[in-house]
Amino acid sequence: MDEQNKKKVDESWKDAVEKEKSQEQQKPESVQVPEVDFMNFITSLSLQSLISLGEIESPFTGNKEVNIKQARFLIDTLDMIKEKTKGNLTDEESKVLDTMLYELKMKYIEKGKEV
Repeated sequence: MDEQNKKKVDESWKDAVEKEKSQEQQKPESVQVPEVDFMNFITSLSLQSLISLGEIESPFTGNKEVNIKQARFLIDTLDMIKEKTKGNLTDEESKVLDTMLYELKMKYIEKGKEV
């Protein structure tokens, strides 16, 4: 093949990938993963419940959406956790769980009247 008919291959993408890799390595970890513990676990279930009750915007859609069945499932899950961990929680964990459940159940009752 002669020089005029050879295809030119743009390999500048390789440089861009290398540059991106080096920038990623230099970035500090922007999202910190919380420690796995009981309080974070029940708090995450509580937040999911609030999203399902339409109290908080969904992080996926940016809208407040009510899914009463999902809210009920999550509240029941927290209730089950309370029963299964009875006697094994610190005073603080027990109080937080009781408070969460009370508030979620009240919001669930309010939403149930609207639906």
